[in-house]
Amino acid sequence: MERLYEISARLIESLDAPLHRYLYDAIVWSDRLIMIKGARGVGKTTMMKQRCKENGEKGVYASLDQLFFNDHTIVELADYHYKHGGTHLYLDEVHRYPRPNWEQELKNIYDSYPDLRVVFTGSSLLQLNSKIADLSRRVAVYELRGLSFREYLNFTGNYGLSPVTLSDILSNHRALASKITSSIRVIGEFEKYLKMGYYPFFMDSSEFTYAQRVERLVLSVIDIDIPAVTAIEYETQLKLKKLLVVLAEQVPFVPNMTNLSRDVEVTRNQLMKFFTLLSEGAIIRTLMDATTQPKRASKPEKILFDNPSVMQALGIINKAGTVRESYVASMLSYTGKLFAAKEGDFLLDRTYLFEVGGKGKGFSQIADKPNSYVIADNIETGIGNKIPMWLLGFLY
Repeated sequence: MERLYEISARLIESLDAPLHRYLYDAIVWSDRLIMIKGARGVGKTTMMKQRCKENGEKGVYASLDQLFFNDHTIVELADYHYKHGGTHLYLDEVHRYPRPNWEQELKNIYDSYPDLRVVFTGSSLLQLNSKIADLSRRVAVYELRGLSFREYLNFTGNYGLSPVTLSDILSNHRALASKITSSIRVIGEFEKYLKMGYYPFFMDSSEFTYAQRVERLVLSVIDIDIPAVTAIEYETQLKLKKLLVVLAEQVPFVPNMTNLSRDVEVTRNQLMKFFTLLSEGAIIRTLMDATTQPKRASKPEKILFDNPSVMQALGIINKAGTVRESYVASMLSYTGKLFAAKEGDFLLDRTYLFEVGGKGKGFSQIADKPNSYVIADNIETGIGNKIPMWLLGFLY
């Protein structure tokens, strides 16, 4: 137990991360049981360590994949910590806990130690199983995404930029963009962000090592995170990787299930499961048609990669149209339910229609459609219903 405390103290003391992510101030840290979910690499661990270091509380940090937990339980740690005056537990990567009943142990801690606060992190894949539902009456769940363009600018230039709502962007984008571009050359910065800005570890990476780290991240989702939350054979992991190779050559596209099943050598049902696993692991993004019934098992209308950084890791960053759609989808999905559109590219909350393209993109594909907008790349400011693409990066 002493060794675990030594590791915790060393990790917390050595943390050098003065800037907070957008989610930090939104969390009600006084809640007794908090879960921070999110994709691998987006900064969940750093956020938790920041809270442990900055709040001056009697807390201990522990990653649940440590060897310590092969012989000890979370409850044992909680009991020891509580009896020695501890007030907060910070538990990292709960999905990698080497015991099958982490949710029951957290329930027991919640019920038995009312003065103890517990914060834990977990993969976005955890919503695939029922364990979160088992804790639903007790736990406050938050989801952390990768860096927005606004956060990237704040991290690189300490500009103190604030987020804006989608409503503000749609109605007042020209004034918002003019104010920002008066002090920042956003086009060049936006190009850098698309190449290597979604994951916070860009700050200590070259462009080459950043791409390598993202590639390892993608492989770790398949090799480590997915097996941690669902039974999966090694052969299936290989086919998941094969699917990524096939998709990298084709996205964005409306999947032909017959051809794709043949190329990956799986059944249609297996392919549907693969889409779910890779989507929940934040590697791809699947979009349905707005008319599809929620309970109906149907193929996606469009498949994209989750963010441009994943595309770079897979060697497809130079496909400008694909990069744009990946970025726009990642930003718009923060604000509501995103669908593939029959006319245009995206339909948000069945209300707002968006067409994505370069600076010369016009309205021909969405002409006369209500609540329709063009999201254009390589422009600093827009006009009317033509909005600069980079500004969507200020939604969070």
